Amino acid sequence: MAESYDAVIVGAGPNGLVAANMLADAGWSVVVLEATEHPGGAVRSAADHPAPGYTADLFSAFYPLAAASSVLQAMRLEEHGLRWVHAPAVLAHVFDDGRSALLSRDLDQTAASVDSFAAGDGEAWRRWVSLWSEVEQPVLDALLHPFPPVRPALSIARRLGAARLLRLARTAALPARRFAREEFRGEGAAMLIAGNAMHTDLGPDSAGSALYGLLLAMLGQQHGVPVPVGGSGRLTVAVVSRLRARGGVLRCSAPVTSVVLGSAAVEGVVLGSGERVRAQRAVLADVPAPHLYRSMVGEHHLSARLRCDLDRFDWDHATVKVNWATSAPVPWRSAEASRAGTVHLGGGLDDLSRAATDLTTGTLPARPFVLLGQMTTTDPSRSPAGTESVWAYAHLPRGRRSTEEVEAFAATIEAEVERHAPGFRDTVVARSVQSSADLEAADPSLDGGAINGGTAALHQQLVLRPTPGLGRPDTPFAGLFLAGSSAHPGGGVHGACGANAARAALLRARVGPRVYDSTVGAAQRHLS
Repeated sequence: MAESYDAVIVGAGPNGLVAANMLADAGWSVVVLEATEHPGGAVRSAADHPAPGYTADLFSAFYPLAAASSVLQAMRLEEHGLRWVHAPAVLAHVFDDGRSALLSRDLDQTAASVDSFAAGDGEAWRRWVSLWSEVEQPVLDALLHPFPPVRPALSIARRLGAARLLRLARTAALPARRFAREEFRGEGAAMLIAGNAMHTDLGPDSAGSALYGLLLAMLGQQHGVPVPVGGSGRLTVAVVSRLRARGGVLRCSAPVTSVVLGSAAVEGVVLGSGERVRAQRAVLADVPAPHLYRSMVGEHHLSARLRCDLDRFDWDHATVKVNWATSAPVPWRSAEASRAGTVHLGGGLDDLSRAATDLTTGTLPARPFVLLGQMTTTDPSRSPAGTESVWAYAHLPRGRRSTEEVEAFAATIEAEVERHAPGFRDTVVARSVQSSADLEAADPSLDGGAINGGTAALHQQLVLRPTPGLGRPDTPFAGLFLAGSSAHPGGGVHGACGANAARAALLRARVGPRVYDSTVGAAQRHLS
């Protein structure tokens, strides 16, 4: 007889684990089925990697959205051993002339840094921090809760009034380059915004990149960019511990191959072994939307419109990541970079635009934007005293790459570090390279090395994510919910995609499947 639970969660990434916790909190019996040997998805670390005594974060590492997420805060993960720690400074963007723009939790330090590039920019930065402080909570509520965010939008409107609200809406649509030209005079503040925007797949000239750059910069300014003490995997350990304390079940090495659709609602899933697991109330899938619909539901169950929309699903760029164990701190020419947890490399604004254009045109960037993390600087437990556990990644166009191409691109990343930290190569004790294929093999949701579950561009956001009309966790199939980062609000470790799916499943149970499916469900079927 098949095992039976109120809810089956497909995928033990952070969104799946958050959804499972929320349903367990509501008294549901829950099982999480993870395809790989380890829970956590892209929130995992490895001890003794790439050398004995060093701890490497294999995927994500810094968590500004987790620090601000009301979903994760409500879980009280500190009761399950999670501890956060911050680097002395949040972020440094290093220029070719050796100067750095510094983002610090100390507003005076940030303002002084950007003011050193152009007098008056410090005061302009303070004005944006003041505005962000005014609207932070409703903005985060709007971003991290189901669409449409009616209450948060009304709250923002009340706080700002019509005139300021319209100007903020315009800012949200601006490219980072245009925003920087309008608000600042120097390169320092501009690169703090543009560099943060490049954490997505948006370049400085992409519409909406100002919004992402501002969001991450302001979160770093107000909350910092913390990391879990001991490695990113400690966050996963805490979430799993909380789930098990509430009776939830986690099964690893249990790949789901198909979702069982009944005449009235989803009935459960089938594993690769052929085993069936029944879902009495809901199935929540923390997997990319194309994987869910095409592989697990099956093309023959999809409408022609939905198949067409999935053909147009836009992934974000591929990624190559390099991990180093070094015998000494990174020998930066910039003193500011030595204090920062995160360091941005790759030149000035025009250089970032060239790299973004290369990616758009399918060209391997000659000089990529490099995002680097100094983990021991941030968390001294990551390696022996006087050493550094450090990583860097850069994006490249999607597609298969030979071992030689991957190694050459990794060498380009390393050369960018050496450019700003002469002698860096001499400190390297050990090194490992994670290609896009390696990333996907370790976490199948990182399709082709895409780390955000789909593009962050405006054409695939809000009600358009993952496809037009499917901007909520509901799917065209009753009782089946999309809980991964292909759903609104997208990539990042915040748990919101999973939380939104759990809320939808709970609402369906509360109002009754017949009422819910005849309203929300019918609308989803029509739109898809």
